[in-house]
Amino acid sequence: MSIRPVQRLIKAKPTREGAGVHLRRAFGFGSTAEFDPFLLLDDFRNDIPDDYLAGFPWHPHRGIETITYVLAGTVEHGDSMGNQGVIGAGDIQWMTAGKGIIHQEMPKGDTLGRMHGFQLWANLPARLKMTAPRYQEVKAGEIPQMTDDDGTSVRLVCGKFWGKTGPIDGIAADPIYLDVSVPPGKRRSLPVETTRHAFAYVFAGSGKFCNASGPLAVPTESVGWADTAPPAEADNRSLVLFDRGDEVTVQAGDDGIRFLLISGKPLQEPVAWYGPIVMNTQEQLQRAFLELREGTFLNAEA
Repeated sequence: MSIRPVQRLIKAKPTREGAGVHLRRAFGFGSTAEFDPFLLLDDFRNDIPDDYLAGFPWHPHRGIETITYVLAGTVEHGDSMGNQGVIGAGDIQWMTAGKGIIHQEMPKGDTLGRMHGFQLWANLPARLKMTAPRYQEVKAGEIPQMTDDDGTSVRLVCGKFWGKTGPIDGIAADPIYLDVSVPPGKRRSLPVETTRHAFAYVFAGSGKFCNASGPLAVPTESVGWADTAPPAEADNRSLVLFDRGDEVTVQAGDDGIRFLLISGKPLQEPVAWYGPIVMNTQEQLQRAFLELREGTFLNAEA
């Protein structure tokens, strides 16, 4: 087994989205080739209602999938197809926008005013960008939760892991989406297929993601990581991007560590991207915005 080297360790940056929602962006809206097939990860954990209640009013999507994972509070959603519902703590909504959808997402806090969760954007391959929109909504109790002998626990949102299969299916990039908790002081290795791009996002506790199992021929960063020493500790709101290998190893800190571990097969296709519309060419992108202006966006043909 070869431990994946840490390619980058960065902190999520404050930003605003929707009608003024305060959140932290781990990555997105730049060159995301190293995260392919993923485009963006937002951490919308917030304990101040005035900073999130304005929500994300009606807006379009095309060519992508949005994956919303709620930890606390609720998100009410509705769309141009007449769908509506609420997802709460522990629930997942996986929306395939396909050829086009207009929807809104309105967060509400729990009794303590907390609105916690994440939204991940996954790209669609060219052959599926104009597919029919669909939802996969999964309640907390439907998500497999596994605990190993050392106390490490994993919630399996999507993909196959430790002999189980997550409830989300039919996703082109074949992603694996895990919510991992490692107890204090434990060292844990988790398998990740070599052909996948993979990253971790820490949201509780802290720990060190160990570097390569052998010396690196070329350092991935000019910060002295070309040996076997672990990189700096990753704590709350830290994004860890991994290089190639077939396992990820973490040493949990004194309070343990909880993180998302997400991997997917790269699409390796050109990306033409502006806001919530992600296509393969500028011509396709311009056509989408022309359709929005002319009112034909939802009736577009492949």
